[in-house]
Amino acid sequence: MDIRRFLPDGFTSALVLTVVIASLVPCRGIGATVFDWITDLAIALLFFLHGAKLPRQAVVEGARHWRLHAAVLASTFVVIPLLGLALKPLLAPLVTPELYLGVLFLCTLPSTVQSSIAFTSIARGNVPAAIVSASASSLIGILVTPLLVGLVISTSGHGGLSIDAVGAIVLQLLLPFVAGQVAQRWIGGWVQKYKTWLDFVDRGSILLVVYTAFSAAVLQGLWKQMPAPVLAGLLVVDAVILALALLITRYGARALRFSREDEITIVFCGSKKSLASGVPMAKVIFAGHPLGSIVLPVMLFHQIQLMVCAVLARRYARRPVNDESGGSR
Repeated sequence: MDIRRFLPDGFTSALVLTVVIASLVPCRGIGATVFDWITDLAIALLFFLHGAKLPRQAVVEGARHWRLHAAVLASTFVVIPLLGLALKPLLAPLVTPELYLGVLFLCTLPSTVQSSIAFTSIARGNVPAAIVSASASSLIGILVTPLLVGLVISTSGHGGLSIDAVGAIVLQLLLPFVAGQVAQRWIGGWVQKYKTWLDFVDRGSILLVVYTAFSAAVLQGLWKQMPAPVLAGLLVVDAVILALALLITRYGARALRFSREDEITIVFCGSKKSLASGVPMAKVIFAGHPLGSIVLPVMLFHQIQLMVCAVLARRYARRPVNDESGGSR
């Protein structure tokens, strides 16, 4: 028996090492500002290269794939919030009431953008559709998440449309992608020839997001805010929700006869929750509430989903090139 098949791959090991480094040497002060800028630039470069790499026809086809986008949005804003409510009798006893309020808030959040697309790319999924689905989820979530919070957890807070959040999405994601599309006629061939660099940007951007996000969590007292049993209970709650979301999106996509590439996109875009959107939304929606208990489930879920999806993406990537079985659009 070859024991190497049970060992983590290099990227997963790098993720674990990044979390360890962030726990021991978190970036702070000027260093945190510098890393935030580097992360933003890496993400912008990622979208620019994807724009330069993807043929315009592929992007148009991705936008037209309405069944896939409907599946992703339904998972993000309907299925997972209902999971949070349905599992309360089973999971609520594992954590404090304040933390479970944060878990319900987590369930209402939109999908991540950069890591969903990066994992879809690593797994050889439908990247054009992932760009459309993840970006649409993030934009729609600005309006839908505050409404879902009111419905799901009956909070009296009122969330509104964040112009800063919309501006950040446009500047960091949409404009670089459009610029890459414009530059495709000049650099498209070069990007295709040296696409290994695109893989490096995919993985590098994820590692930077993990380090900066986990550093912030550690500096906010991640390991000091609660006793070990409560933290362990929260990890179980987050893990159960993620596991069910992954199973539902995977087998739901197969039941709906999506192709394997589309299944990958639905799994990575429909099961993930955004830390980048969650923290600023929490500040608005939960004004006057203890914010630490609200955002801690989101921060831990973010780390778990990155670790699990990294392994899942590598497993998808190892499938034979001709294994794109499934349904059709």
